[in-house]
Amino acid sequence: MNRTPLTTHPAGRASVRIIAAGIVVGFCYWASSVVITLLLSVLLAYFLDPLVEGLERLRVHRILGSLLAVLIMLALLGGLGWVFWDRLTHFAEDWPKYEGVLREAIAGVRERVEAFERRVSELTPERPSGRPIVQLEDRPSSLLLRGLGSLYVFLLAVSFLPFLVFFMLVYKHRLWHATLQLFPASERTRVKHALDDINAMLRSFVVGNVLVAVILGLVTSLFFWLLGLDYPLLTGIASGFLNLVPYLGVVLAWIPPLIIGLAQLKSWWIFFTVIGVLGFFHLIAINVLVPALVGHKVHLNALAATVALLFWGWLWGGLGLILAIPITATVKVICDHVEPWRPIGRWLGA
Repeated sequence: MNRTPLTTHPAGRASVRIIAAGIVVGFCYWASSVVITLLLSVLLAYFLDPLVEGLERLRVHRILGSLLAVLIMLALLGGLGWVFWDRLTHFAEDWPKYEGVLREAIAGVRERVEAFERRVSELTPERPSGRPIVQLEDRPSSLLLRGLGSLYVFLLAVSFLPFLVFFMLVYKHRLWHATLQLFPASERTRVKHALDDINAMLRSFVVGNVLVAVILGLVTSLFFWLLGLDYPLLTGIASGFLNLVPYLGVVLAWIPPLIIGLAQLKSWWIFFTVIGVLGFFHLIAINVLVPALVGHKVHLNALAATVALLFWGWLWGGLGLILAIPITATVKVICDHVEPWRPIGRWLGA
Protein backbone atom coordinates (compact mmCIF):
# COMPACT_ATOMS: atom_id res chain seq x y z
CA MET A 1 0.00 0.00 0.00
CA ASN A 2 1.57 3.32 -1.08
CA ARG A 3 1.50 6.19 1.36
CA THR A 4 1.66 9.72 0.04
CA PRO A 5 2.94 12.46 2.36
CA LEU A 6 0.42 14.99 3.52
CA THR A 7 1.01 18.48 2.16
CA THR A 8 -0.56 21.72 3.19
CA HIS A 9 -2.15 23.80 0.48
CA PRO A 10 -0.78 27.38 0.25
CA ALA A 11 -4.29 28.74 0.73
CA GLY A 12 -4.59 26.69 3.92
CA ARG A 13 -1.30 28.07 5.26
CA ALA A 14 -2.44 31.60 4.47
CA SER A 15 -5.73 30.99 6.30
CA VAL A 16 -3.87 29.69 9.35
CA ARG A 17 -1.65 32.77 9.38
CA ILE A 18 -4.65 35.08 9.08
CA ILE A 19 -6.41 33.29 11.93
CA ALA A 20 -3.26 33.44 14.06
CA ALA A 21 -2.89 37.17 13.35
CA GLY A 22 -6.54 37.70 14.31
CA ILE A 23 -6.00 35.84 17.58
CA VAL A 24 -2.96 38.00 18.38
CA VAL A 25 -4.85 41.22 17.61
CA GLY A 26 -7.83 40.06 19.67
CA PHE A 27 -5.56 39.22 22.58
CA CYS A 28 -3.86 42.64 22.36
CA TYR A 29 -7.31 44.27 22.43
CA TRP A 30 -8.94 42.29 25.24
CA ALA A 31 -5.76 42.14 27.36
CA SER A 32 -4.72 45.70 26.51
CA SER A 33 -4.18 46.72 30.14
CA VAL A 34 -1.69 43.89 30.70
CA VAL A 35 0.07 44.21 27.33
CA ILE A 36 0.41 48.00 27.56
CA THR A 37 1.78 47.77 31.10
CA LEU A 38 4.37 45.19 30.02
CA LEU A 39 5.45 47.21 26.98
CA LEU A 40 5.77 50.44 28.98
CA SER A 41 7.81 48.55 31.57
CA VAL A 42 10.14 47.24 28.85
CA LEU A 43 10.69 50.74 27.46
CA LEU A 44 11.41 52.18 30.92
CA ALA A 45 13.76 49.29 31.69
CA TYR A 46 15.73 50.02 28.52
CA PHE A 47 15.82 53.70 29.48
CA LEU A 48 17.15 53.00 32.99
CA ASP A 49 19.50 50.14 32.07
CA PRO A 50 22.45 52.44 31.15
CA LEU A 51 22.25 53.97 34.65
CA VAL A 52 22.26 50.51 36.25
CA GLU A 53 25.21 49.42 34.10
CA GLY A 54 27.08 52.58 35.07
CA LEU A 55 26.50 51.84 38.74
CA GLU A 56 27.72 48.27 38.16
CA ARG A 57 30.97 49.64 36.75
CA LEU A 58 31.28 51.55 40.03
CA ARG A 59 30.99 48.16 41.81
CA VAL A 60 27.43 48.71 42.99
CA HIS A 61 25.50 45.43 43.09
CA ARG A 62 22.90 45.16 40.34
CA ILE A 63 20.02 44.73 42.81
CA LEU A 64 20.97 47.91 44.64
CA GLY A 65 21.64 49.75 41.38
CA SER A 66 18.24 48.72 40.01
CA LEU A 67 16.55 49.87 43.20
CA LEU A 68 18.34 53.23 43.05
CA ALA A 69 17.42 53.67 39.38
CA VAL A 70 13.73 53.00 40.05
CA LEU A 71 13.73 55.31 43.09
CA ILE A 72 15.39 58.09 41.07
CA MET A 73 12.77 57.62 38.34
CA LEU A 74 9.92 57.80 40.88
CA ALA A 75 11.47 60.87 42.54
CA LEU A 76 11.79 62.68 39.20
CA LEU A 77 8.25 61.76 38.16
CA GLY A 78 6.93 62.81 41.56
CA GLY A 79 8.74 66.15 41.40
CA LEU A 80 7.52 66.85 37.87
CA GLY A 81 4.02 65.78 38.88
CA TRP A 82 4.04 68.17 41.83
CA VAL A 83 5.21 71.09 39.65
CA PHE A 84 2.63 70.37 36.97
CA TRP A 85 -0.12 69.81 39.51
CA ASP A 86 0.55 73.25 40.93
CA ARG A 87 0.40 74.78 37.46
CA LEU A 88 -2.72 72.80 36.56
CA THR A 89 -4.43 73.98 39.74
CA HIS A 90 -3.87 77.61 38.79
CA PHE A 91 -4.98 76.88 35.24
CA ALA A 92 -8.19 75.25 36.53
CA GLU A 93 -8.93 78.39 38.55
CA ASP A 94 -8.57 80.51 35.38
CA TRP A 95 -10.44 78.05 33.16
CA PRO A 96 -13.75 80.03 33.12
CA LYS A 97 -11.92 82.85 31.35
CA TYR A 98 -10.72 80.50 28.60
CA GLU A 99 -13.97 78.56 28.50
CA GLY A 100 -16.00 81.65 27.61
CA VAL A 101 -13.70 82.55 24.73
CA LEU A 102 -13.72 78.96 23.46
CA ARG A 103 -17.52 78.86 23.58
CA GLU A 104 -17.70 82.05 21.52
CA ALA A 105 -15.24 80.68 18.96
CA ILE A 106 -17.10 77.35 18.71
CA ALA A 107 -20.44 79.17 18.40
CA GLY A 108 -19.05 81.26 15.54
CA VAL A 109 -17.80 78.19 13.71
CA ARG A 110 -21.12 76.41 14.30
CA GLU A 111 -23.08 79.35 12.86
CA ARG A 112 -20.95 79.30 9.70
CA VAL A 113 -21.42 75.54 9.34
CA GLU A 114 -25.19 75.82 9.80
CA ALA A 115 -25.35 78.63 7.25
CA PHE A 116 -23.42 76.49 4.77
CA GLU A 117 -25.77 73.55 5.41
CA ARG A 118 -28.81 75.77 4.78
CA ARG A 119 -27.37 76.87 1.45
CA VAL A 120 -26.65 73.28 0.45
CA SER A 121 -30.17 72.19 1.46
CA GLU A 122 -31.66 74.93 -0.73
CA LEU A 123 -29.74 73.61 -3.74
CA THR A 124 -30.53 69.91 -3.17
CA PRO A 125 -33.96 68.42 -4.02
CA GLU A 126 -36.36 67.81 -1.19
CA ARG A 127 -36.37 64.39 0.44
CA PRO A 128 -39.46 62.25 -0.35
CA SER A 129 -41.87 62.43 2.54
CA GLY A 130 -42.54 58.68 2.55
CA ARG A 131 -38.89 57.73 2.99
CA PRO A 132 -37.96 57.05 6.62
CA ILE A 133 -35.09 58.97 8.15
CA VAL A 134 -32.73 56.97 10.32
CA GLN A 135 -31.07 58.80 13.18
CA LEU A 136 -28.23 57.41 15.23
CA GLU A 137 -28.54 57.88 18.95
CA ASP A 138 -25.57 59.01 20.99
CA ARG A 139 -24.46 56.62 23.69
CA PRO A 140 -22.77 58.57 26.42
CA SER A 141 -22.63 55.45 28.56
CA SER A 142 -20.26 53.77 26.11
CA LEU A 143 -18.01 56.84 26.13
CA LEU A 144 -18.09 56.80 29.90
CA LEU A 145 -17.12 53.14 29.97
CA ARG A 146 -14.26 53.81 27.56
CA GLY A 147 -13.04 56.56 29.87
CA LEU A 148 -13.24 54.25 32.86
CA GLY A 149 -11.30 51.65 30.91
CA SER A 150 -8.52 54.15 30.19
CA LEU A 151 -8.43 55.12 33.86
CA TYR A 152 -8.18 51.44 34.80
CA VAL A 153 -5.23 50.95 32.42
CA PHE A 154 -3.52 54.00 33.92
CA LEU A 155 -4.01 52.84 37.51
CA LEU A 156 -2.85 49.33 36.64
CA ALA A 157 0.29 50.68 34.97
CA VAL A 158 1.07 53.00 37.89
CA SER A 159 0.63 50.17 40.40
CA PHE A 160 2.64 47.44 38.68
CA LEU A 161 5.08 49.38 36.50
CA PRO A 162 7.76 50.18 39.15
CA PHE A 163 7.89 46.55 40.29
CA LEU A 164 8.05 45.22 36.72
CA VAL A 165 10.82 47.64 35.81
CA PHE A 166 12.79 46.69 38.94
CA PHE A 167 12.53 42.95 38.25
CA MET A 168 13.39 43.42 34.56
CA LEU A 169 16.53 45.36 35.53
CA VAL A 170 17.60 42.89 38.22
CA TYR A 171 17.05 39.72 36.17
CA LYS A 172 18.09 41.11 32.79
CA HIS A 173 21.02 38.74 32.24
CA ARG A 174 19.09 35.69 33.48
CA LEU A 175 16.14 36.51 31.24
CA TRP A 176 18.52 37.07 28.32
CA HIS A 177 20.13 33.65 28.86
CA ALA A 178 16.78 31.91 29.41
CA THR A 179 15.42 33.42 26.18
CA LEU A 180 18.36 32.01 24.21
CA GLN A 181 17.73 28.58 25.73
CA LEU A 182 14.26 28.54 24.17
CA PHE A 183 15.83 28.07 20.71
CA PRO A 184 17.91 25.22 19.24
CA ALA A 185 21.67 25.54 19.62
CA SER A 186 22.09 26.10 15.89
CA GLU A 187 19.80 29.15 16.00
CA ARG A 188 21.09 30.82 19.17
CA THR A 189 23.73 32.92 17.42
CA ARG A 190 21.12 34.40 15.09
CA VAL A 191 18.72 34.96 18.01
CA LYS A 192 21.51 36.68 19.99
CA HIS A 193 22.19 39.05 17.08
CA ALA A 194 18.46 39.81 16.83
CA LEU A 195 18.20 40.52 20.56
CA ASP A 196 21.29 42.75 20.38
CA ASP A 197 19.75 44.73 17.53
CA ILE A 198 16.43 45.06 19.40
CA ASN A 199 18.31 46.17 22.51
CA ALA A 200 20.24 48.85 20.60
CA MET A 201 17.13 50.01 18.75
CA LEU A 202 14.90 50.33 21.82
CA ARG A 203 17.58 52.01 23.92
CA SER A 204 18.34 54.49 21.15
CA PHE A 205 14.63 55.15 20.59
CA VAL A 206 13.73 55.73 24.24
CA VAL A 207 16.77 57.76 25.31
CA GLY A 208 16.84 59.79 22.10
CA ASN A 209 13.14 60.65 22.16
CA VAL A 210 13.27 61.67 25.83
CA LEU A 211 16.18 64.04 25.09
CA VAL A 212 14.40 65.46 22.04
CA ALA A 213 11.20 65.94 24.08
CA VAL A 214 13.08 67.76 26.85
CA ILE A 215 14.85 70.03 24.34
CA LEU A 216 11.61 70.79 22.51
CA GLY A 217 9.74 71.42 25.76
CA LEU A 218 12.35 73.87 27.07
CA VAL A 219 12.73 75.74 23.76
CA THR A 220 8.96 75.94 23.27
CA SER A 221 8.47 77.15 26.85
CA LEU A 222 11.06 79.88 26.28
CA PHE A 223 9.28 80.94 23.08
CA PHE A 224 5.91 81.13 24.83
CA TRP A 225 7.48 83.09 27.70
CA LEU A 226 8.96 85.62 25.26
CA LEU A 227 5.56 85.81 23.55
CA GLY A 228 3.93 86.63 26.91
CA LEU A 229 1.55 83.66 27.07
CA ASP A 230 0.16 82.56 30.40
CA TYR A 231 1.53 79.30 31.83
CA PRO A 232 4.50 79.14 29.42
CA LEU A 233 6.17 76.15 31.14
CA LEU A 234 3.01 74.02 31.25
CA THR A 235 1.97 74.97 27.72
CA GLY A 236 5.49 74.65 26.31
CA ILE A 237 6.19 71.20 27.70
CA ALA A 238 2.77 69.90 26.62
CA SER A 239 3.29 71.34 23.14
CA GLY A 240 6.87 70.07 22.96
CA PHE A 241 5.93 66.50 23.84
CA LEU A 242 2.97 66.53 21.44
CA ASN A 243 5.34 67.73 18.72
CA LEU A 244 7.12 64.37 18.91
CA VAL A 245 4.09 62.43 17.64
CA PRO A 246 5.06 61.45 14.08
CA TYR A 247 3.21 63.40 11.38
CA LEU A 248 0.34 64.39 13.68
CA GLY A 249 2.60 66.19 16.16
CA VAL A 250 2.98 69.34 14.08
CA VAL A 251 -0.82 69.86 14.35
CA LEU A 252 -1.29 68.59 17.92
CA ALA A 253 1.40 70.97 19.17
CA TRP A 254 -0.76 73.93 18.10
CA ILE A 255 -3.63 73.05 20.43
CA PRO A 256 -2.26 74.11 23.89
CA PRO A 257 -0.94 77.56 22.83
CA LEU A 258 -3.97 78.32 20.67
CA ILE A 259 -6.36 77.56 23.55
CA ILE A 260 -4.39 79.87 25.86
CA GLY A 261 -3.95 82.47 23.11
CA LEU A 262 -7.67 82.75 22.34
CA ALA A 263 -8.23 84.52 25.65
CA GLN A 264 -5.01 86.52 25.60
CA LEU A 265 -3.78 87.26 22.08
CA LYS A 266 -5.86 89.72 20.08
CA SER A 267 -4.02 89.78 16.78
CA TRP A 268 -4.35 87.04 14.17
CA TRP A 269 -0.78 87.42 12.98
CA ILE A 270 0.45 86.21 16.37
CA PHE A 271 -1.50 82.97 15.90
CA PHE A 272 0.12 82.46 12.50
CA THR A 273 3.48 83.23 14.10
CA VAL A 274 2.90 80.54 16.73
CA ILE A 275 1.89 78.02 14.05
CA GLY A 276 4.92 78.89 11.90
CA VAL A 277 7.43 78.72 14.76
CA LEU A 278 6.05 75.41 16.06
CA GLY A 279 6.17 74.01 12.53
CA PHE A 280 9.81 75.14 12.31
CA PHE A 281 10.58 73.43 15.63
CA HIS A 282 8.94 70.25 14.31
CA LEU A 283 11.06 70.29 11.16
CA ILE A 284 14.25 70.83 13.19
CA ALA A 285 13.32 68.01 15.56
CA ILE A 286 12.47 65.52 12.81
CA ASN A 287 15.34 66.34 10.46
CA VAL A 288 18.15 67.28 12.89
CA LEU A 289 17.54 66.23 16.51
CA VAL A 290 15.93 62.83 15.92
CA PRO A 291 18.61 61.60 13.44
CA ALA A 292 21.38 62.89 15.73
CA LEU A 293 20.02 61.58 19.06
CA VAL A 294 17.92 58.60 17.99
CA GLY A 295 20.18 57.61 15.11
CA HIS A 296 19.32 55.27 12.28
CA LYS A 297 18.45 52.30 14.51
CA VAL A 298 14.73 52.92 13.94
CA HIS A 299 14.52 52.63 10.17
CA LEU A 300 10.87 52.64 9.04
CA ASN A 301 9.49 54.17 5.90
CA ALA A 302 6.81 56.84 6.12
CA LEU A 303 4.00 54.56 4.95
CA ALA A 304 4.81 51.83 7.49
CA ALA A 305 5.05 54.38 10.31
CA THR A 306 1.72 55.99 9.33
CA VAL A 307 -0.10 52.64 9.10
CA ALA A 308 1.40 51.64 12.48
CA LEU A 309 0.16 54.86 14.07
CA LEU A 310 -3.32 54.37 12.62
CA PHE A 311 -3.56 50.73 13.70
CA TRP A 312 -2.13 50.96 17.22
CA GLY A 313 -3.85 54.29 17.82
CA TRP A 314 -7.17 52.67 16.88
CA LEU A 315 -6.42 49.64 19.06
CA TRP A 316 -5.08 51.38 22.20
CA GLY A 317 -5.82 55.09 21.79
CA GLY A 318 -3.21 57.60 22.94
CA LEU A 319 -0.91 54.95 24.40
CA GLY A 320 -1.03 53.16 21.06
CA LEU A 321 0.40 56.27 19.38
CA ILE A 322 3.30 56.19 21.86
CA LEU A 323 4.02 52.47 21.41
CA ALA A 324 3.33 52.18 17.66
CA ILE A 325 6.83 53.02 16.41
CA PRO A 326 8.86 50.84 18.84
CA ILE A 327 6.50 47.88 18.28
CA THR A 328 6.76 48.18 14.49
CA ALA A 329 10.53 48.72 14.62
CA THR A 330 10.89 45.59 16.77
CA VAL A 331 8.83 43.61 14.25
CA LYS A 332 11.14 44.87 11.50
CA VAL A 333 14.27 43.75 13.39
CA ILE A 334 12.76 40.29 13.90
CA CYS A 335 11.81 40.05 10.22
CA ASP A 336 15.35 41.05 9.20
CA HIS A 337 16.76 38.05 11.12
CA VAL A 338 14.23 35.43 9.96
CA GLU A 339 14.88 34.28 6.39
CA PRO A 340 11.25 33.77 5.23
CA TRP A 341 10.22 37.13 6.71
CA ARG A 342 13.03 39.27 5.27
CA PRO A 343 10.86 40.64 2.42
CA ILE A 344 8.51 42.08 5.08
CA GLY A 345 11.48 43.67 6.86
CA ARG A 346 12.71 45.18 3.60
CA TRP A 347 9.22 46.55 2.88
CA LEU A 348 8.98 48.14 6.34
CA GLY A 349 12.32 49.88 5.87
CA ALA A 350 12.09 50.65 2.15
